[in-house]
Amino acid sequence: MDELQQSWLLAQLGPDTDPADLERRFFRLRSVRAVALEVLGERRAKLLGDPLKVTVDGVVTMDLQENLRGIERQIEQVRQMPAPDGPGDEDDEGAVAMAVTWLVPSRRYR
Repeated sequence: MDELQQSWLLAQLGPDTDPADLERRFFRLRSVRAVALEVLGERRAKLLGDPLKVTVDGVVTMDLQENLRGIERQIEQVRQMPAPDGPGDEDDEGAVAMAVTWLVPSRRYR
């Protein structure tokens, strides 16, 4: 994994994410998009494993439903945005390439 790919992953997953863990995942999955989706999927599963809302009458209420929605939005965003994997990324089949060409008149006018 190069520096551009690592910085993209840290931008998607947060600066506190362990770079060594990302490196191991990249070695196994061979795609930075797959690494980001796997980490976000684990975070989502962890939230779903615990109660999303806890209330202690008159003391405290803890609601994690917005956190879950935020992670789901982030997963969808990572799926749609371009990743710095280069041409080998199998998820970028429909990616748009930009080409530049010169327009030349077919006839010369006097």
